[in-house]
Order: sequence, then C-alpha cells, then structure tokens
Amino acid sequence: MGKFQTTAVNPEAIQLENIFAVMAGETFSKDLSAKIVGGVKKLEDLIASGAIEADKPNNVQNGKWHCNAAQVLRNCRNMRKRK
Repeated sequence: MGKFQTTAVNPEAIQLENIFAVMAGETFSKDLSAKIVGGVKKLEDLIASGAIEADKPNNVQNGKWHCNAAQVLRNCRNMRKRK
C-alpha cells in the first residue's frame, strides 16, 4: 500500500493512505511545497535529508522545481488554528 500499511479498520487512516497513493505520481512546485511544509528552509532541509524527492528538469536559473506531492503532504505543517 505504501510507507504506512493500515492493518486495523480505521476509515480515516485508509482514506489518508488512499490520498497518498493517488498523489504519489503528482508533483508540486517549489513555492506550493514550501507553503505546505512550512517554509523554503524547511523544504530544502527535507529535500537534503531525502524525505522529499525533488528534481529540476531544466538546468537553468529560472527552471521549475518538481517535488513529489505525496511526500510533501506527509511532511505538511500543522494547519489547525490555535485557540
């Protein structure tokens, strides 16, 4: 199934794993990925550590980055509003 196998009957975990499976073949831009994970520095650290796969197909200064969408979503920041 993926990195995290769901063995118990937990509908939320199964739904989340399905989302990761669908998004595995998709990519996000560097700006969107940085917004999701919590900043450019954190994104670059995650790419350097290997937690997020990223490539830059065109080796030019303004070339677009492609970050694996499922891995970006696995490392997203807490978006809940604080009380």
